Amino acid sequence: METIQVVLDTKLLKATDFAAKRQKVNRSALIRQALQQHLKRLHEMELEAQDRRGYLAQPQREEEYRIWEDAAAWPEL
Repeated sequence: METIQVVLDTKLLKATDFAAKRQKVNRSALIRQALQQHLKRLHEMELEAQDRRGYLAQPQREEEYRIWEDAAAWPEL
């Protein structure tokens, strides 16, 4: 692990310390967890954007999904 220095305003620092105490972790662990979650969300958003661009560039043809309609339909009761 590397040690870094981060500047936080007083309000954010107090909220960070409060959250760390509630989670029973230290400040560094809380910030690491938050950063990991944020980076994961960014990655997921990029993958979703790639999918959107792909489907916009090459839309799905009706025959590609029509065969699945019966399997996806709810059965009649």
